[in-house]
Amino acid sequence: MNRFGFPQLGFGAGLRTPHFAHLLEHEAGVDFFEIISENFMDSGGRPRAVLDRIAARYPVVMHGVSLSIGSVDPLDRDYLRKLRQLADGIGARWISDHLCWTGVAGRNTHDLLPLPTDEETLAHVVSRIRTVQDLLGRPLVIENPSTYVGFTSSTMPEWEFLARMAEEADCGLLLDINNIYVSAFNHDFDPLDYLHAIPADRVVQFHLAGHTHHGTHIVDTHIGPIIDDVWSLYSQAWDHCGGAATLIEWDEEIPAWPVLQAEVRKAAATVMQEAR
Repeated sequence: MNRFGFPQLGFGAGLRTPHFAHLLEHEAGVDFFEIISENFMDSGGRPRAVLDRIAARYPVVMHGVSLSIGSVDPLDRDYLRKLRQLADGIGARWISDHLCWTGVAGRNTHDLLPLPTDEETLAHVVSRIRTVQDLLGRPLVIENPSTYVGFTSSTMPEWEFLARMAEEADCGLLLDINNIYVSAFNHDFDPLDYLHAIPADRVVQFHLAGHTHHGTHIVDTHIGPIIDDVWSLYSQAWDHCGGAATLIEWDEEIPAWPVLQAEVRKAAATVMQEAR
């Protein structure tokens, strides 16, 4: 059990527009849903009406892409106010975002940009997480990124940065298994070194997704089914952490609901088979 007492929600999927009609008419066959926070913070009408109906039937968690926790811009307190309001309105179990920065001088690049892993950056990120947690009135859950370049100024591996950040800021972790695999290939490290350095009691949730392999590098595209090596790494992460809520991400060429549902069921079957 994670130290925050957040529930082990089971096995879920991202709530995406192409599936709205199906989910309103049928049982989802999954345990919970994750929303992209920004898709609902400023929207009413049908999207919010659908979300409210889903939240009345299933647990919902929130996953953001614009917090920009690593930025040097001031924290956007209006954004945080809306984030908390949405979480309170739908009874979100927790709020997560990424270890990254997304822009500068108020301009959003709509990308999750990497950070150097050094002492100065660590102190900066820890301070901002503490402030965000105070404003949200709950622990923040931070996801490990997928990265494609490194910084010459980095003084520690990403897994050490992430572990120290979680302890010093007293925040939760969303462990993206595919991101570990992608970054391990791109930077030539052993993904198990990363995994085993993560404080297990900080892990609130897992992400699983597909990716695009370009031969010399891998890009985290959230497309297609999950590959066998990522499933294997997930099984080891499950054992290391004692389990956690598991979410399938599929955001490009989104398939019909039964295809996504089958991936969710495969996640459950993977760890159940390991348990036997």
